[in-house]
Amino acid sequence: MIIGLTGGIGSGKTAAANRFAAAHGIHVVDADQKSRVVVEPGRPALAHIVDRFGDAMLLGDGTLNRAALRETVFAAPEQRQWLEQLLHPLIRDEIITDLRSATSPYALLVSPLLVESGQNSLTSRIIVVDVPEAMQLARTVQRDAVPEAQVRAIMQAQAQREERLRHADDVLTNNSDLAALHAQVDALHTRYMELLERS
Repeated sequence: MIIGLTGGIGSGKTAAANRFAAAHGIHVVDADQKSRVVVEPGRPALAHIVDRFGDAMLLGDGTLNRAALRETVFAAPEQRQWLEQLLHPLIRDEIITDLRSATSPYALLVSPLLVESGQNSLTSRIIVVDVPEAMQLARTVQRDAVPEAQVRAIMQAQAQREERLRHADDVLTNNSDLAALHAQVDALHTRYMELLERS
């Protein structure tokens, strides 16, 4: 069984995924990590990005300047679309390879764009980490030390809260502390193990 875990930026996806892994030994595949792998130096995607946007997309060590790329694509929807068409199929291939290596009772696919990218087709259930938008904004500005306008642009590019919740089989409400989130994760894990036993 593959379970998708999604939520907007700053919702707490990583904290939830870490709990599944650390407390229950669940194999976690992180789409964000895969998105970094596909643009590593020597990979074709990085060359395509530099061809399109220029050398400003590279840091001194030859790796991708993620901040410059983010600024460029979130300022222009057509550029973001081009980037997604380049990267999404590559990321999907990396995800599938990793999921196939899972040995835990079920695997977790963590992706901020689970629904938008079509990665939800790989999953049999979807967990949404839900948080009020004001909290999302405040957490992300503080965590990433970026301007509020940039966070709002990223939030606009992601599915809206209502849309995400429409796809949810299970919801983790993350508007309290870490202990509250952990308790919800533990309860879900118990439920998934029961579902697997029944099937």
